[in-house]
Amino acid sequence: MGAEPFIVAIPARYASTRLPGKALRMIAGEPMIAHVARRAIAAGAAQVVVATDDARIADALADAPVRVVMTRADHASGSDRLAECAEQLHWANDAIIVNLQGDEPLAPPSGIRAVAECLASSEAPLATLATPIENAGELFDPNCVKVVTGLDGSALYFSRAPVPWARDAFTHNRDALPQGHPFLRHIGIYAYRAGFLRAFAALAPTPIERAESLEQLRALEYGHRIAVRLAPEPFPGGVDTPQDLARVDALLRKAHNAT
Repeated sequence: MGAEPFIVAIPARYASTRLPGKALRMIAGEPMIAHVARRAIAAGAAQVVVATDDARIADALADAPVRVVMTRADHASGSDRLAECAEQLHWANDAIIVNLQGDEPLAPPSGIRAVAECLASSEAPLATLATPIENAGELFDPNCVKVVTGLDGSALYFSRAPVPWARDAFTHNRDALPQGHPFLRHIGIYAYRAGFLRAFAALAPTPIERAESLEQLRALEYGHRIAVRLAPEPFPGGVDTPQDLARVDALLRKAHNAT
């Protein structure tokens, strides 16, 4: 039996607080959204859909083999934007949707496939990826979201704080990771069935979600399980700042020149 087909849906709004017009910023001679779409295609998706609120993003993808769906500009999150997309495209409730953020031009195709496979093989309605944290700087960085998992691989909690707190080790030294502690960085890619996507977007935001500013906590607070799988290869960080943009541009130019 072959792998279950999946759709990659990429929410891409024009406005961005730290990097306005982020989806259209040029990286190695192409708009960032074109790089993200190419990664999704390489993952073997049955369909790649870009959900946007701006005609300029649609125009940038005019020659790409993707479906562009125009959505409202007032969505609070990417999940809300994709829920509107699900209604417009009449996705079947059991369709697997991978939510790949529009600022992930280095997303490895293997990771995109892995999160879809994780959902397909799980009873959970939502799946995501994680990767081991390699240094104390990451652990104590609030921009690096941590995830704690149970013995069955399900998420127990997500936080911007350093969790789990290694009490004894950190009493003496917070500059190095203690040996044997399972610190995991959450990778913000999700897979869900379209029916759960619709239901999730209809849920009211929750107190802990607001406190941490992490949408996935809404699922946990309402009692939904989130399956977590380790990424099969390194999953570089996305683009949030001009510095990130310069870093990714240099990496992709170097890769292009090497081929």
